[in-house]
Amino acid sequence: MAQFDVYTNPNKKSQDTFPFIVDIQNPLINGLATRLVIPMAKANNLRNLTLGKLTPSITYKEQHYLLLTPQLTSLPSELLKNPIGTIKDHRDAIISAIDFAITGI
Repeated sequence: MAQFDVYTNPNKKSQDTFPFIVDIQNPLINGLATRLVIPMAKANNLRNLTLGKLTPSITYKEQHYLLLTPQLTSLPSELLKNPIGTIKDHRDAIISAIDFAITGI
């Protein structure tokens, strides 16, 4: 598992709203049974949830998504078997969003 890998949301109930999740956990802590993830939602479906730095716009496979940092959660690592891509090019925006959520800066 690599940091910033993208996975199809394994939860069928929320898959329409949040089609993808991104693994944000550093590989140094691979031994845990869970992974920290943030859901991604199509930006055009959630225009009212744009919260600037907290929900950065991410381009993935030529589509615009919002990274919903306030919904950061953990999932069992066994659900994250086959990454379908990466958004590591957006690392700075992701780290800034997490930092803003924690510190307000």
